[in-house]
Amino acid sequence: MSSNNPPPIPDVTHWARSLTDRYTECINNKRAEGLAARTRNLSLESPEPSISERSSSADLKGSSKGSSSSRSPARGHPPPSSSQTLRKSKPKYALSSSSRTPEIGPDGLPGYSASSSAKIPTPPSDPASIKFHSVLRHLAMVPQKYENPGLLDEALTMIPLARIYAEAEEESQIMQVEAESLGKEKAKWGHQDCIIMALLKWFKRDFFTFVSNPPCQVCYAARRPYDTKMVESVSPTPEEKARGASRVELYQCLNPQCRNYERFPRYSDVWTLMQERRGRCGEWANVFSMLCRAVGSRVRWVWNSEDHVFTEVFSEHANRWVHVDACEEAFDKPRLYTEGWGKKLGYCIAFSHDGVADVTRRYVRNPRTHGGPRTKCPEDVLLYILNDIRAKKRENLSPAELKRLEKADREEEKEFRNIELKAMIADGLIEPRSRDGEKRPRQSGTTDWKRRRGEDGQRQEQQASPLEHPDHRMEQHGR
Repeated sequence: MSSNNPPPIPDVTHWARSLTDRYTECINNKRAEGLAARTRNLSLESPEPSISERSSSADLKGSSKGSSSSRSPARGHPPPSSSQTLRKSKPKYALSSSSRTPEIGPDGLPGYSASSSAKIPTPPSDPASIKFHSVLRHLAMVPQKYENPGLLDEALTMIPLARIYAEAEEESQIMQVEAESLGKEKAKWGHQDCIIMALLKWFKRDFFTFVSNPPCQVCYAARRPYDTKMVESVSPTPEEKARGASRVELYQCLNPQCRNYERFPRYSDVWTLMQERRGRCGEWANVFSMLCRAVGSRVRWVWNSEDHVFTEVFSEHANRWVHVDACEEAFDKPRLYTEGWGKKLGYCIAFSHDGVADVTRRYVRNPRTHGGPRTKCPEDVLLYILNDIRAKKRENLSPAELKRLEKADREEEKEFRNIELKAMIADGLIEPRSRDGEKRPRQSGTTDWKRRRGEDGQRQEQQASPLEHPDHRMEQHGR
């Protein structure tokens, strides 16, 4: 006799979870493919790598070589016409000083000035200004490495894209739900910003290592105390120099039974650093900026005169540059150095492959308390130097690209002026601007009642009676 038992009920929960996992994996794979394609498109628009960049990318894997060589013909552009050359050599917009600019005193310390005169760019003439011009031009070459197609491909292979995208998607959804719960249409950060946050977390915790003093490898392997101390700086070996080491720090083990020497090459080549995965703030900022560029973001490499470097990433969602410090796992915390570390900052210069800017005002909100000396050159000379570097970086760009970048420069200058205005209000130098409807007398109550309470909008400065003057009282009391 056949059984009439119903068929078994499927595990709906397990089926739904499996379907969700497959969907998430599909979305992440699609985004990873789109990211790789977008990175290649960014590389196509970048300028031709220099000879040093070609040599650094020559050691990459065969696949990277193939992709780089296959794209090289596409990067060529037809020579610009004479009218375009004329327009590019004289951009419509050159950054000038704001209406309220930091004034530099004889001691080199900045302070705000209420003068409305704009500085006129002046070429450097004294030895100190000429030297500073040379230093900044050398630093401006650092971000050009981030446009190397082979390095971009290599960087993408090192990033766990599926993990980064999954964490970014989750964080982006949380932010969107929080914004909707507060009645806001726009979340604080966009999806690309969340990708940078996830990349920052992975880079700090799993990828790169901070080195104060390199450990003694002999004692470390023998499970003995492995502390070292720096002895001197020495010249790099031919092999270290070929890999991009500018100098080498020599350390000695503190163990009396060991006294082994450890070399710590300070590499500047991004490809070498991606293999070494260790260093200090210079190495951290160099590699992290490269990885941010690889995932499709516009990046800046920021040099600070007080011996620190970090990154800025442009947020399309917030329409502004955002501070990112990989060493500190800090995202959008520009006052970290002055109000957290207690440092006084003189210069913060941000370099990208298509621009340069003095961004000190973003990190020094109050020059009176947190500003360091700015004595490397006069401010009008610095303006000339930055305009000169910026013009050279943009001389081969199209008119449409120039217009876009110049608009972004103006927007950033407005941001800096707002920062200055807030600092001057906090310092009590100016009064805050009143909004519409704030400057009006009290509406409720009779006129006589409001006048007695002093709430009728008439500012009556109480002037002391002549009879209350101290001299008059002393005369009455016979001195």
